[in-house]
Amino acid sequence: MNYFLEVKDEEVELLLAGINEKYGYDFSNYSRASLKRRLNRLMSLDKFPSFAEMLFHLLEDEEYLRRFIEEITVNVTEMFRDPSFFNYLRNKIIPVLATYPFIRIWVAGCASGEEAYSIAILISEAKLLHKTLIYATDINPKVLEGAKSGIFPLSLMKQYSENYILSNGKEDFSKYYIAKYDRVIFKENLRNKIVFSSHNLVSDRSFNSFQLISCRNVLIYFQTALQNRVFDLFDDSLEPLGFLALGNKETLRFSSICDGYKQVEGNEKFWRKSEI
Repeated sequence: MNYFLEVKDEEVELLLAGINEKYGYDFSNYSRASLKRRLNRLMSLDKFPSFAEMLFHLLEDEEYLRRFIEEITVNVTEMFRDPSFFNYLRNKIIPVLATYPFIRIWVAGCASGEEAYSIAILISEAKLLHKTLIYATDINPKVLEGAKSGIFPLSLMKQYSENYILSNGKEDFSKYYIAKYDRVIFKENLRNKIVFSSHNLVSDRSFNSFQLISCRNVLIYFQTALQNRVFDLFDDSLEPLGFLALGNKETLRFSSICDGYKQVEGNEKFWRKSEI
């Protein structure tokens, strides 16, 4: 017998208030449609007979909070996703970054780390790895553990290699990892240049100054008020003339900081901060 009932709007609000009060995680400005889909999926996966039982379990078991965050936050990504983005980054943005004595890059909402490793490869090919540090952050501690290890399924490398080639990669992609059985590990020179750390875009503050911030396909799950809060955080964290990269369906237009930025030429989602 299937006991599953769809989560109601008022139940979503009750859950969000409870999590904020108990754990300090504020999901109140996340897209309600996305939240409901993921809550419904979680109730089905974990076979809760009622919303009340799931809420009780969540508020009484801190270990279950980890699972909740894993399911609610978005972790789907791949290396060199949207190859034209990385081609532009390679040819237009990185040469500008090369003029700095030290390069700091923030990959916000990094999920399992594929974008951070992709950027590290481009930085390596530009021979800038020695003066670059990439900060990769996410709210989800479990995916960060996997990202830090640099270990990925071998089965993904074919797609990642194709994306790399489409991004105008000139090397043999396999030079960047060591394969063993059904897994690969990315080489130490790349791993050592990426600092993986937990960071909540909703509640945490700026922690450094950057020349490039990449936050792609995260803000589409946030409502406008939360998007603007995150944009303000990025603005505080970005140096004058620094670059902000967003996903295909995301934009700075009509945002709280749009007047201080100009989109680069072409169709890629890079904005450059004004000098002042």
